[in-house]
Amino acid sequence: MKGQEWYQADDVAQEYDEKRFSKGGRLIDRREKQAVLNAIGPVEDKQILEIACGTGRFTSMLAERGAEIIGLDISGPMLQQGRQRAQSAGVADHLEYMRGDAGRLPFPDDHFDVVFAMRFFHLADTPEEFLQEMCRVSNDQIFFDTFNRYSTRSLYNWALPMGSRLYSSREVHSLLDTADLKLVSAEHDWIFPYGLYREIPNRIASGLRWIDGGISRLPLGGRLASVSYWNARL
Repeated sequence: MKGQEWYQADDVAQEYDEKRFSKGGRLIDRREKQAVLNAIGPVEDKQILEIACGTGRFTSMLAERGAEIIGLDISGPMLQQGRQRAQSAGVADHLEYMRGDAGRLPFPDDHFDVVFAMRFFHLADTPEEFLQEMCRVSNDQIFFDTFNRYSTRSLYNWALPMGSRLYSSREVHSLLDTADLKLVSAEHDWIFPYGLYREIPNRIASGLRWIDGGISRLPLGGRLASVSYWNARL
């Protein structure tokens, strides 16, 4: 998996949220959380697994809404940040963090109602294998996002500390078919790249987001989107 050593560095874990979700990045955080909630729906009493949970943005959010959730990540420092977040939110009793490999999930078949991964598939060298493993431990729903090949994402891909994998819509549909998954819904968003939002104040980013949303709603806007959210079922 791309960036495995980079994500496990202590300083990366400490600065991860601040770098990505401060300033205009708060809009990204809000939209991603809404995408997860839109797909999963009511989460109370659901058994949920998050792959590559990082610092626990989504695990704590879902635990606050009544889910029983496990967050898995390869990074010990990231998981420690997640545990601190859960303690601060008062939901530590409703979630568990585990260090592990997404390619060899330490769970039995059909164990979870929902398995999801955000900000993961752009790092996957073998996405087919990871998706198959997610399907193995789910009894119902799979949700994930991708960065899109024919979009502004490609313009700054070279600047990242590791190369991102970009997907065409055809490639994602092929992944779903190979995993015997049925696509329930898909959302396509963010014409302008994430990196631009992170570098500008929230007030200016909000205006840019308004323009972004207007373009997205045009007939061909979805084809320009840099990010897609995929909701599928077994």
